[in-house]
Amino acid sequence: MISSPDILPAEMKVFLNHIYEYKKGVRRMILFTVNRKYEEFAIERLKKQRIDFLVQPVTNTSVNLFFGRPECIQAIRHLAKRPLHMLTPEEDFILGAMLGYDICAQCERYCKRKKNYY
Repeated sequence: MISSPDILPAEMKVFLNHIYEYKKGVRRMILFTVNRKYEEFAIERLKKQRIDFLVQPVTNTSVNLFFGRPECIQAIRHLAKRPLHMLTPEEDFILGAMLGYDICAQCERYCKRKKNYY
């Protein structure tokens, strides 16, 4: 738990900046990997701001936190039902596109993953 709002770790400052970007319309969905010790703080902040989110365990010490537009989070609920490294090349491509990653880089990543997938 974070004790004082004046003393935030760097990763939580990044998280708060993601919320700011979302609220300003710069991004429609964010994927943020956070240490579990900050998970409660992050979830409470999202609830307080009425931002839809989905938590996906990664390791014993971290979780993936997807947050953003309700329709995006609903799609993620269907898409990411397993760890991200287990997504098919197609699912990985869709996720990257949804997150706003460079589409040409996503195409390169897709082709590389497709070649190694089968």
